Amino acid sequence: MSLLPKKNCESPHLKGVYCLFFVLFSCLLLNSQENFRVVLDAGHGGKDPGNLGNNYVEKDISLNIILEVGRQLKKENNIEVIYTRDDDTFIELDERGKIAQRAEANLFVSVHCDAFRKSEVHGISTFVLGLHENDRNFEIAKRENSVILMEDNYEKRYEGFDPNSPEAVIGITLMQEEFLDQSLFMASLLQKNFVNDHNRLDRLVKQAGFLVLRNTFMPSVYVEAGFLTNDKEGAYLNSKKGQQEIAQSIYTAIKEYKKQIDENLVVDQVDIEEPGIDKSPDRVFEGVEFKVQIASSSKKVELKSYNFKGVKGVERSKIGSHYKYYYGNSSNYDEILKIRKIAKEKGFPSAFVVAFKNEERISISELLNSSQ
Repeated sequence: MSLLPKKNCESPHLKGVYCLFFVLFSCLLLNSQENFRVVLDAGHGGKDPGNLGNNYVEKDISLNIILEVGRQLKKENNIEVIYTRDDDTFIELDERGKIAQRAEANLFVSVHCDAFRKSEVHGISTFVLGLHENDRNFEIAKRENSVILMEDNYEKRYEGFDPNSPEAVIGITLMQEEFLDQSLFMASLLQKNFVNDHNRLDRLVKQAGFLVLRNTFMPSVYVEAGFLTNDKEGAYLNSKKGQQEIAQSIYTAIKEYKKQIDENLVVDQVDIEEPGIDKSPDRVFEGVEFKVQIASSSKKVELKSYNFKGVKGVERSKIGSHYKYYYGNSSNYDEILKIRKIAKEKGFPSAFVVAFKNEERISISELLNSSQ
């Protein structure tokens, strides 16, 4: 079932409003799903072979890795696997994201292989959608985004998007930043597995404007599994052993990500007030500060209510290279859940509770379990 409107969106302005409404509505349903839905995206396919470094074929390698990830995930309870392609088929970039959106997916993972003019360059990196931080990241995104030129009627499909324009790449990142924290967390799990499990060179978690992630209004990551243009790494990526090792790292990262999400579901399960049912006494934790995170961005936004849909009293904190925006502050857990409900009603459907002690982030699930 798709929640995205297919009719009555003839006006560009109305189309944007309706589509945004349905996107946000579908996001509200994510936590209510019985199954954790993962969309696995094998880069390129069909008439688009991807890069052909050392005569290896990127589209085949990415497909083999994705199919192995899916095979392992299907053994797990409560994990549903959706492929954007499971054979040698050409799928438009925007359609890949739409597949994930229609599935109401909890996570989107796209796998590719890299190339570079210098054959000695090697290593593995994971990207999330965001402002490209250097020219190299932009060049990678530009190369991958140029696939749209192979698509029929691409001028209309992408409404003037220019894959060579830095401004256009910046524009596609704005709505995805709501899921930046979750995407970065998943990306960090992937990189840790790639490096620690198989001794791959760590090219770090990065941000870039990949068009394939544009319509994925959910946590999303983009893996560059290595360089086909490097003799040793290309042979590794083209081997069954290499593909299985990469798939294993992705599989275990997805399991760990789901585990962390499941442990925090208590936040979503206890803030529904039902009339006629007595509630337990308020849970107050001395020395703990609960806050509601409503946004995360690479940009420093002025703390004016008009920047936060009318919400007043927003706090900003810089963590690493990103800014976190919080609403509310209380040592009373039940009180902060009420504040989170207000934040959702004011237009922040993915708002979630975080906890701090001595100015350091702590686990809410561990805190609640220790009080029982």
